[in-house]
Amino acid sequence: MTVTFEADAVVLDIEGTTSATEFVTKVLYPYSRQRFGTLLTERSQEADVRRAIDQVRRLLGDPEVDAAGIERALNNWLDEDRKATPLKTLQGIAWAEGFACGDLVSHFYDDVAPALRLWHTKGIQLHVYSSGSVAAQRAWFTHSASGDLLPLIDGLFDTENIGPKQSPDSYRAISDVLTARPGYTLFLSDRPAELDAARAADWLTAGVRRPGEPYHLHGTGGHPEVRSFADIRVSRATVSDARSTR
Repeated sequence: MTVTFEADAVVLDIEGTTSATEFVTKVLYPYSRQRFGTLLTERSQEADVRRAIDQVRRLLGDPEVDAAGIERALNNWLDEDRKATPLKTLQGIAWAEGFACGDLVSHFYDDVAPALRLWHTKGIQLHVYSSGSVAAQRAWFTHSASGDLLPLIDGLFDTENIGPKQSPDSYRAISDVLTARPGYTLFLSDRPAELDAARAADWLTAGVRRPGEPYHLHGTGGHPEVRSFADIRVSRATVSDARSTR
């Protein structure tokens, strides 16, 4: 079923929405796990690595924990799929380097790149809001099988620079940055709790339900539902009260 929106901006989730969660868990997670030790021992004085180390120590409540203890914590958080900011920072560093050297090529569902290019040509702003770090997002969109998609993207947001994805205040913070009005900003995600938070911030929402994804059986919690980006029609907002129609 096609869902139509009038909007000035579209904000994208990644895992389960533009891309397969399985690629993240079965390809990217093991890749970063193999590289945590080197980052923590050989590159601990780099600013981003040092900040992540300090954040892990604060989360553990132990300012003296050593590199081995930090690595154990990171691996435990990976096993739990915990959205811890320092974990995402270090993953982002590892993944960005993996994409840059050709070890990794990001996954996008086949319907995503054509939709992004179409919306871009219509002058609709495209942004990303993911629990993955901005560095990881940048590498992800640059190194896709469909070519470099980063020029299509106007802004990147993560949980470190904006806040948790289940908090309406995070979406309000993004609205403060965007030139698009909240009522004309469309959020696409597979997770009902994130969609609820976006709606509470007066955003438009659509739940993306892809077979095989972890949240597929959860439904969309009453939000407009699509199975593919090809089911979404977006045009520039021209009226004062943009709402979706089915």
